[in-house]
Amino acid sequence: MFDPKKLLDDLLGSSVPGTTGTVRDKAAQVTQMAKDNPLAAGAIAAVLLGTGAGRQVTGTAIKLGGLAAIGGLAYKAYQNYQSGNKPQVETQKQPELLPPPSDTGFAPSQAPQGEDEFAITLIRAMISAAAADGHIDDEERRNISGKLSLAGLDGEAQDFLNQEIARPQSIDQLVAAARSDAQKAELYTAARLAINSDTRAERGYLDQLAGRLGLPDALVDHIEATVEQVTVSPA
Repeated sequence: MFDPKKLLDDLLGSSVPGTTGTVRDKAAQVTQMAKDNPLAAGAIAAVLLGTGAGRQVTGTAIKLGGLAAIGGLAYKAYQNYQSGNKPQVETQKQPELLPPPSDTGFAPSQAPQGEDEFAITLIRAMISAAAADGHIDDEERRNISGKLSLAGLDGEAQDFLNQEIARPQSIDQLVAAARSDAQKAELYTAARLAINSDTRAERGYLDQLAGRLGLPDALVDHIEATVEQVTVSPA
């Protein structure tokens, strides 16, 4: 069995600097980048899947690990929402992100279905969001399938991703997998990290996901603002 938490870390890795163009065009660039900078190899999955969306998640969030980072982001947004303040994106793009408190539902250890199972749900949310605008078409899937090994993923992880990319989970399936209000916020956070929401299809997907999860509009706005604080676009 592959390690779902490690795979989630890979998918949330920062974009490999200097890569441009389509998934098909990136293979040679990604190979060379992996040779030149092995530390960036963990982010290749995000580049190949298109989930990087041309942005990178800043270092503070990545240091926590994918599961704790998503929980920390969702918890921070929830705290701001409860405070009654208006969402505001700070000018500082790399604020310190702390792991969610261990006694809250946002802590990975509190996942009733187990950390690994919830990590898989978050990965599925990212893939489903990335497929929302039709980016992952049949041709892209064929190319992705042939290049996932560049990310250093083991065979089981590659098989899992190929299966999920071929049949992204529906919003109904994702919503059913969330066991608590905290997990609903985390699921939306993961989906939002996967896409920029700058197309009508992406924005429509996120709006539908938030609605089906029953997230208050104000909480969604805080999640949006919080995600913006820890992601940057390349120059």
